[in-house]
Amino acid sequence: MPYRKLKLNLLFWISLLSAFLWVGFPAAAYPPNLDVIKVHLLRGDYKSAATEGEKIMEGCDYSPDLDELYCLLAVSYLKDGNYLRASDIFEIILKEFKSSTFTEEAEVGLGDAYFLMGEYDKAGGFYKEFLRHHRGSKFKPQVFYRISLSAAKLGRTEEAKQYLEKLNQEYPFNIETTIEKDLGGSKELYYTVQVGAFSNAENAQCLMQELIQKGYPAYVEELPLQGKVSYRVRVGRPALRQEAVDLQKKLFREGYPANITYSRR
Repeated sequence: MPYRKLKLNLLFWISLLSAFLWVGFPAAAYPPNLDVIKVHLLRGDYKSAATEGEKIMEGCDYSPDLDELYCLLAVSYLKDGNYLRASDIFEIILKEFKSSTFTEEAEVGLGDAYFLMGEYDKAGGFYKEFLRHHRGSKFKPQVFYRISLSAAKLGRTEEAKQYLEKLNQEYPFNIETTIEKDLGGSKELYYTVQVGAFSNAENAQCLMQELIQKGYPAYVEELPLQGKVSYRVRVGRPALRQEAVDLQKKLFREGYPANITYSRR
């Protein structure tokens, strides 16, 4: 399924957008309305950011900041859920602006686009290629974390653990390491099938009891989400992805909107 619910390191993109907003450029070479895109992005209005970016693109034959405009537009589409359009624009940056200061962001963004489209093997390939070309990049810890996520989605548990270990060893104080520890540190990965997410604990409990009565090993996990608590109703803890797929299909047949995810124990 498209990976819409699990956010890929939101702090990475926030820091990138903040950098866009605060870096200064010569006034004569800087499109006067480029800041509008940045403001929309920082406010979370990604659709307006993309619309504004396309308008600027239509009237912009050349600008020394054209690569930045492309990157802002690609990020807008990525955050708005138009992953195919985002991947196209990231690829343009890599092909047409090879000396751009936004090359690394574009390479990571391209991997993210494929990850969010559910093409985890392809995404992992982009991330690994990034590591080969940018050994000292500031984005290296984020890429370690993304490779781990991609491997876990493909059922490559050992590879997922390997990259989490690299992250912990090389960047023990990085935000991705903190996130990984919050998820359970070095505990064992397992798959699970999510059938609902609620802001109300009582609704989550009702669905859990319904599933238990049908013989499913259902449970509720509480996860913090933007200062609130989300109550996730999940079924099973299979170690193998195929077991999770079989469980998902069974739940689908009974009318439940089942999605495979993974956690730790």
